[in-house]
Amino acid sequence: MKFEIVKSYVLSKPNCIETYPFGDSPLVATIGGKMFALISIDLKPCRVSLKCKPEDAIIQRGMYSEIKPGYHLNKDHWNTIILSNLIPANLVFQLIDESYKLVFNKLTIKIKKEIGITI
Repeated sequence: MKFEIVKSYVLSKPNCIETYPFGDSPLVATIGGKMFALISIDLKPCRVSLKCKPEDAIIQRGMYSEIKPGYHLNKDHWNTIILSNLIPANLVFQLIDESYKLVFNKLTIKIKKEIGITI
């Protein structure tokens, strides 16, 4: 799976903001100031780190050897996916969706209002 496809999908999420708080890499996707995806720009193959529920993190790592504990992240709540051709694209998109929803659902009402989401 190519960087451009993953980047485009991540940034298509409502109210997503592309940031680079750590320099040129990784691209950090946020909603309401909270990270939900980090995409490596300088590594081949590309990697994406996604927030997940702790119980799901362990299951996902058991499914594919390309899904690892989050690189430089809380290993209970983040997985890093090496985007080789061994992981189906629809699974990667599903994991991105789950990460986004997990972070979005934790946003306070105040933050949701600040970014223009009506409750």
